[in-house]
Amino acid sequence: MATRSRTRWILLPVIAAVVVASQFIRPALVNPPVIAELNVPPDIKQIFSTSCYNCHSNETRLSWYDKVVPAYWLVANDVKTARRHLNFSEMQDVQGSPQQDLLFQIANQIQTGAMPPRRYTLLHPEAKVTPEKLQILKAYLDPYRTRPTSSAAQFAAATEEYEKWIGAPPAHDVRPAPNGIGFIPEYKDWKVISSSERLDNETVRLILGNEVAISAIANNTINPWPDGAILAKVAWNRLTDESGSGQTGPFRQVEFMIKDSRKFASTLGWGFARWRGANLQPFGSDANFVKGCIGCHYPLSDRDFVFTSPIKVGRED
Repeated sequence: MATRSRTRWILLPVIAAVVVASQFIRPALVNPPVIAELNVPPDIKQIFSTSCYNCHSNETRLSWYDKVVPAYWLVANDVKTARRHLNFSEMQDVQGSPQQDLLFQIANQIQTGAMPPRRYTLLHPEAKVTPEKLQILKAYLDPYRTRPTSSAAQFAAATEEYEKWIGAPPAHDVRPAPNGIGFIPEYKDWKVISSSERLDNETVRLILGNEVAISAIANNTINPWPDGAILAKVAWNRLTDESGSGQTGPFRQVEFMIKDSRKFASTLGWGFARWRGANLQPFGSDANFVKGCIGCHYPLSDRDFVFTSPIKVGRED
């Protein structure tokens, strides 16, 4: 008993010395200059400032308990990782439509509960995005607050253009996406598995699946989706007629998600590619486009990173 007591008294000073010494092992965590910020109203910026800036900006402010090692080591790593994915202080290349896309991704991650992370809000409850704040953000992204309606002539012209597009033969000889993924002209023959609207960029979308995807849906084996499954998302501009009803307008883009857990291991197991306009021009650069896709889909890890909730479809014999 006396030996155990002496051992305890010997170990306590050693442990204390290690704890004190570890406080001086601190990886640098600096705040570089703010280069550019989002161009948003003050109430929207305040939401981001309160809930996101401590990790996703060059204006990090640590609480006293964040500065104590080993918590500091975790915080420093989290901030560096967060800034790589999104830095509100370096938004010089994110304006106009790209900014709206980014805000939509952020709102989506907030709504799914992925951001701010729960382990962060447990110690920083002020960072929580309340339902009221989320509603303010979603209202800001709603384009129908101020969007003018189309005239009857514009609406009729758009409808005619849509009918021409849907009846046209599949496109061939389209250049590959910047990341090397080739265009898949056969997608027009695939089955529709879902539809959706995106309010921030005013689009109506159909989601189609290839034979592998259709089989997976029929057999309820979509979590995870099998390798070889391909989802095509076709988007048209959403037009509002004079009565306030919305319908499909001109073709806007088509994009693919291709499941190959090995080939695309670094991008959530999915290959992403997009082509825009009637002439199907490859969109984006390999780094920026795919990074945006990952940021948007990342919160849905429990659904194999797929937003679409497919309708139950059977296979044709």
